[in-house]
Amino acid sequence: MSNPVDWRECRVALPAHHNWLVLDLRSEDPETWARTLAEQHLGGDVPEQWREAFATDLLWYWGAAVRQRALCAAVLAPQDGPVVASYTVRELNIPPESLTVTAFRAEAEGADGPYFGAEQMLIEVELPLGPALRVHRQEPTEPDADSGTIVEGVAHYVLPRRHPTALEGRLLWTSLGLGAELVKVADELADSLRLA
Repeated sequence: MSNPVDWRECRVALPAHHNWLVLDLRSEDPETWARTLAEQHLGGDVPEQWREAFATDLLWYWGAAVRQRALCAAVLAPQDGPVVASYTVRELNIPPESLTVTAFRAEAEGADGPYFGAEQMLIEVELPLGPALRVHRQEPTEPDADSGTIVEGVAHYVLPRRHPTALEGRLLWTSLGLGAELVKVADELADSLRLA
């Protein structure tokens, strides 16, 4: 009997026209990894405190991805700039009877958290990996406060045809002025998602 394919490894084609930094989710020394990546990204001409702050941000995104048990993750950070968006792909732990786009839709429609404006969408899409529900929403990070940050994001809940599981690919950002461009990027990422 042959060994089954380890389909839990995912691959995403990150758009070449952006500056994406892949998070090494298997790193056994994340602090050193983050400092090294910060130095490479920002170069040697910036103050040390900027590099340290960027490394701290990378560690935060790395930790969030590890806690979510992400299969793969990356952040978008323009050259010499801070992180403006993050992308993660994770496996969803849901019962086999809920592995349908209809079940995804019912769950998304019943989710807590406000939606803002006409930009919120729930649509069914067909991706190369399989059928999916695409969810575009904006919500506050602190819904009970009068002020705070608004997070915008596009998530694709995918049912891979060749694997009995469900995946979530999610791009999140807080720079709402970049929304139109990043919505397109989220769709490109979802379209490129593959399982090895």
